[in-house]
Amino acid sequence: MFCLLCQRILHGRHAITASQSHKVLYVSQNDPSSLVGVSASVTLRCISSSSKKQPFTVSYLKKKCGLSSESALNAAKYVQFATSDRADTVIAFFKNHGFSEPQIIRLIKRRPVVLLYDVEKTLSPKLEFLRSKGTSSPDLIKILSDNPAIFGSSLEKQIVPSFNCLSNLLKSDEKIIHAVKRYPRLLCYDLNAILLPNIDLLLDDGVPEYRIVTTLQSLPSTLMRSPIQFKNMIEETKEMGFIPSRPMFMVALSAVSSMSKATWKKKFEVFKKFGWSEKEALEAFRRYPMFIKVSEDKFMLTMDFLVNKMGFRSSIFAKRPRILMMSLDKKIVPRGLFALDLLSKGIIKRVNMQDLFETSDNLFVEKFVNRFKAEDSELLKLYKEKLNLSKNWKIG
Repeated sequence: MFCLLCQRILHGRHAITASQSHKVLYVSQNDPSSLVGVSASVTLRCISSSSKKQPFTVSYLKKKCGLSSESALNAAKYVQFATSDRADTVIAFFKNHGFSEPQIIRLIKRRPVVLLYDVEKTLSPKLEFLRSKGTSSPDLIKILSDNPAIFGSSLEKQIVPSFNCLSNLLKSDEKIIHAVKRYPRLLCYDLNAILLPNIDLLLDDGVPEYRIVTTLQSLPSTLMRSPIQFKNMIEETKEMGFIPSRPMFMVALSAVSSMSKATWKKKFEVFKKFGWSEKEALEAFRRYPMFIKVSEDKFMLTMDFLVNKMGFRSSIFAKRPRILMMSLDKKIVPRGLFALDLLSKGIIKRVNMQDLFETSDNLFVEKFVNRFKAEDSELLKLYKEKLNLSKNWKIG
């Protein structure tokens, strides 16, 4: 099977011991977690909420790291120190490698214990490994600030084997870095236990290998589910009418995997508020699966304008759901308001939905401005006014 494309990645078992009396949690240096394969180069000490506050640590996190009082207090539950020597060295390390202050704050908030890591033994080797694979400085900083758990993972036992496995699948370092940028946690997973079995499930159902690889590069989080959960998602996607061998299947699967069932149900309730039946909502999903990722607020705001301001029937957009993903302030509102003005002036008699919303900016101006030679300068001025007006569009 496809699993044979990758060398097996050997991982130790997760081992955690806790002292209940002291509320101290120790994570073994070489133990990855069951799913994310994280190992720590220092002992982590988690302090219960009832423990004494650490004034020095909190003060340092606020004054030196720029954390708010709330964030500093929260971070101090997971890290404490009596002197600032190690933390100063860590912050200097990040600054020397181009991390901005907001990025350092983000990193520390996500993983406070990074302040206790050894720069030479723990931080630098991970950074240099990624740099050696052709990762640009901006990409490197983004990956590490988005997922500082990489610093706590073993280079030899987790990061390198994961990178090698991805190399067997994606065939180039550039594509791997692209995938990791899209999902920074990718290198911290046990790919042998999660990714490869999921690939086998897709192959068994008839999904072409190249589409799986494309998804791994562009939407890697799709494949990072437990095999049992992933198998259920595959079945749900098939039940909605998607055929594994066809291109839209992986797009739909990505959408299904991106949200919980509770979120899915909540979205369908919002769709019904504008008159969509469940059948129409499913039709919209089949036509353009990624539209389901539109937030409830964005959907409500867009439909309010299109239905209540423009006068379109809501059912039309179940057949053209891609429109619902377009920018409200840069495309839908300015073009819509502009079209309403043209209609009121009698310059146009009706609005073609495709011409109005599904054309490039240049083609839109050509169709709705330049074609009316006698008035084109005034119309262009009017269109620019609508662009400015639309920036703060609100419901009602």
